[in-house]
Amino acid sequence: MNKIVEYRKLLDVTKTATLKELKTIYRNSMKDCHPDTCTTDEERHAAEEKSKAIIEAYHFLVSIAPETSEKNKEEYTKTTSVSPITEFYFEKQALYINFLDGSSYEYFGVPRNVYVKMVNAESPARFARRHIYGTYLYRSAQKIVANAE
Repeated sequence: MNKIVEYRKLLDVTKTATLKELKTIYRNSMKDCHPDTCTTDEERHAAEEKSKAIIEAYHFLVSIAPETSEKNKEEYTKTTSVSPITEFYFEKQALYINFLDGSSYEYFGVPRNVYVKMVNAESPARFARRHIYGTYLYRSAQKIVANAE
């Protein structure tokens, strides 16, 4: 959850920001700190770092936006109700679940004790259906996995 708060603060947006608002704020932010507008190497380097942070924040916030979730809801519902879990792990305040169909999702705000209960559950898939899916904010983590490889 800290990452979400951090990114919203960086772009100065609220929880209710729409995709259109995010895009406008992102474009304006990039205009303000684009490296090509800097005259010295030091300014250019600082602008590049800020640009990277803005791009990362924008893509992250788009991936968790309600419009994005709604657009991918059918695929998400199919995966979480039919496909078996191949692995799950808890890292940096997020729960990652990988499915047999190749899908991966990252869930935010899951308390460590809920993760421990999932580990100890007789059926982690049933536990996730009852206590994770539909309860916590999520995003597709396939791009994250692809970038890590």
